[in-house]
Amino acid sequence: MTELRDLTPHTSITQEQAGRDGRQRRLLRTFLPEMVGLERLLAEAPEVATTRVVERVVMKDLSLPIYQVDIGSSRPDVPAVLIVGGVHGLERIGSQVVMAWLKSLLARVTWDEHLAGLLQKVRVTLLPILNPGGMYLNQRSNPNGVDLMRNAPITAQDRSAFLLGGQRISPRLPWYTGDPEQGMESENQALEAVIQELLPGRPFSVSLDCHSGFGMQDQIWFPYAYRRRPMRRVASVMALKLIWEQAYPNHDYRFEPQSRHYLTHGDLWDYFYKQVNRENSGVFLPLTLEMGSWRWIRKRPRQLLRLDGFFNPLVPHRHKRVLRSHLAWMDFLVNAAASHENWLPVREEESMLREAAIMHWYRDSH
Repeated sequence: MTELRDLTPHTSITQEQAGRDGRQRRLLRTFLPEMVGLERLLAEAPEVATTRVVERVVMKDLSLPIYQVDIGSSRPDVPAVLIVGGVHGLERIGSQVVMAWLKSLLARVTWDEHLAGLLQKVRVTLLPILNPGGMYLNQRSNPNGVDLMRNAPITAQDRSAFLLGGQRISPRLPWYTGDPEQGMESENQALEAVIQELLPGRPFSVSLDCHSGFGMQDQIWFPYAYRRRPMRRVASVMALKLIWEQAYPNHDYRFEPQSRHYLTHGDLWDYFYKQVNRENSGVFLPLTLEMGSWRWIRKRPRQLLRLDGFFNPLVPHRHKRVLRSHLAWMDFLVNAAASHENWLPVREEESMLREAAIMHWYRDSH
């Protein structure tokens, strides 16, 4: 089990920064400015936020912390929201979106009585940069060459996409799953430790993992990625989709199981979904925000000349638009979690919504 080290929101972050020499600080500003921004945000955070280091990724020149930020109720029986960014180091916009929402939340909680009251009924946990080594190196994988989203001990039940679905040929090729005999990478073990500590015993929990690099439209994906059959909690996903669309009818998200696009080996959220729901009587819904980066390329084709241009909006006004466009969705997830008893389906309604979900998402394969 990964050791979890508690930090206060101010002093220990400052000590973390002070422990680096001038060269290390320059390297961070150049190659990992997201870490600099996150530490500044945490150092200035109000006391409602607590921070700890869940793992350290040791590079040649730096020891990079993986930070966990907790806000809200400490009671173990309230619903929880887990938000993760930076699983793929190239997809910096995922971490930036998480940090933009965190910055908004911390600014509002100092004066917003409604938000302060809401946070007494829910626990919010964030890991804004899960793969700091990969982000520092400007590569999709972690420093070991392992794709963290292909690294869990779960195998596709049908034919997966060549290479894209996960490969064991070489860490020099993309989508490398790692050696299954070595277990999951340290970053994923840290995430697993957070999940095992955070989620069991709660009546409802939802996670959001922020990615980019696929499609013309922003998508909300849910399990499974390893098989095409519906997940057991698919009725709950349909109920969440319906209340979102009723509250925000002009939204631009497309909800789909990831398996509608391709199957993969080693999907993290398939693994954690099965693990948590096997051990827990409550409901856990893992969601992935897949930001449609092909739109950014279509509007500015010369982004293809840069590796990060495949995954991130490089034009300043477009970048700002992306940072603000997901705030409502993330606020919604917190509110939906806190009020889950008012919309989570049971008995006949659950059966009806499951049939609706199968007709909506799986009719081509049934």
